[in-house]
Amino acid sequence: MTVPSLPVRLEAVIFDWAGTLVDFGSFAPTKVFVEAFAQFGMDVSLEQARGPMGMGKWDHIRTLCDEPAIASQYEAKFGHLPTDDDVTAIYERFLPMQLEKVAQYSAAIPGAVEVLNTLRDRGLKIGSCSGYPRSVMDRVIERAATEGIAPEYIVASDEVPRARPAPAMALKNVVELGLADVAGCVKVDDTAPGIEEGRRAGMWTVGLLLSGNAAGLTLEEYQHLDAAGRDAARTRANQELSGAAPHFLIDTVADLPAIISEIESRLAAGERP
Repeated sequence: MTVPSLPVRLEAVIFDWAGTLVDFGSFAPTKVFVEAFAQFGMDVSLEQARGPMGMGKWDHIRTLCDEPAIASQYEAKFGHLPTDDDVTAIYERFLPMQLEKVAQYSAAIPGAVEVLNTLRDRGLKIGSCSGYPRSVMDRVIERAATEGIAPEYIVASDEVPRARPAPAMALKNVVELGLADVAGCVKVDDTAPGIEEGRRAGMWTVGLLLSGNAAGLTLEEYQHLDAAGRDAARTRANQELSGAAPHFLIDTVADLPAIISEIESRLAAGERP
């Protein structure tokens, strides 16, 4: 028996923060991870620190500590592999460093403010969620608001029982924004766990190739890339994000309005994510 598609209209876009709306290249968390591990005598590269990006920060550190190259350094220094208590100790060193530095890195990504205004003009609600805990998010929110970025709802990773790639933060947006259907939501993110979060929540997903963690470019580096350089960066980022199966891939949030129009057309035709 054929089940008719439920009528759905696009209601909301739910954004990640670092690498999506602010902090081009997602440098605030990665640089501080490197510094925090260094205080425990471990050499963690920026590339290694980027690996689990998108997760809650305690889970991010746990994942890094499970990497053989990092775990062996810890064992050589402390005589045992890192336990959850050791992870917590690193996290507790990381958190005040992150609080101190996060605002400095959290400038709005070019086009973000204009896109948020465009979406609101089209009658869409703006939600958001982050791998940052609330104490860090408060610093990011304060800085972002001075530049015109102020979503209607914000969820931090420590405000749900289980953060990314689980769907809880995305679904909390659905509840708090009073939305009718997850199929009327779009999740926009620069990391595989963030895209997977949206997929698990039953939403449309848009991955960002060049503004975030996957490419790892500063804004200046991005602006100075020639066509071949951008293609190479897109290929590299696509390899990282494709496993999460995003519905769409774009360079930065500035490219989002055209994707929103396509999603609206597909919903009108009876398609769901």
